[in-house]
Amino acid sequence: MPAHRKVLNIKGPNLWYLVGLIASDGNLSKDGRHIDITAKDFEFLRSVRAEVQIKNKIGIKNKGTNKQAYRFQISNKNFYDFLLSLGLTPHKSLTLGRLAVPDIYFVDFFRGLIDGDGCIRKWVHPSNYGEQWSIRIYSGSPKFIMWVKNIAESLLKIRGKLYKQSKSQWILKYGKMAAIEIAKKCYYKNCLSMERKRNLARECFGSYRGWNKSETVFN
Repeated sequence: MPAHRKVLNIKGPNLWYLVGLIASDGNLSKDGRHIDITAKDFEFLRSVRAEVQIKNKIGIKNKGTNKQAYRFQISNKNFYDFLLSLGLTPHKSLTLGRLAVPDIYFVDFFRGLIDGDGCIRKWVHPSNYGEQWSIRIYSGSPKFIMWVKNIAESLLKIRGKLYKQSKSQWILKYGKMAAIEIAKKCYYKNCLSMERKRNLARECFGSYRGWNKSETVFN
């Protein structure tokens, strides 16, 4: 059996984190075997590659431009078929819908979405000078982003707002109190994650709340 089939040994939280990463910033090729994972952070991709136990070279996309990024490829038909069984498809950006993610691993999947094509943002309010936080997830598929919003509300007990940024871009945004809950539940100790966003999540969780009740966080 080829060494790259060791990817099938990925289980539990790391598997579902990888599914989230592929759902947001990955791509399934039409050949039924190859999965690309792309990121601007080279060291992050190295850590993911080590976790999936493959030695494929990390390549460069759009070299020398302001869109330069890195990518590596997983070549494994069994894993590809597994992703298809969850609801992922080639050219998924506009057609993605709900995915078969177990509730127990949704926090890991959600973290993969944030690390893939999401952002954790901090700024100072211009009026009261209070520290503000938000977490955003981007998608080209309204069905997918609505499904994520509904599942997060059900399992994490948080409410986000959905915005249509353009014809092919939707944003799911969480304000400060919800962002703190996400940081606490999704970026737990020793989880596989992007270092930069993990550090932001920890800073967010430790930030001053200002109040104890919020319409975006509920029991």
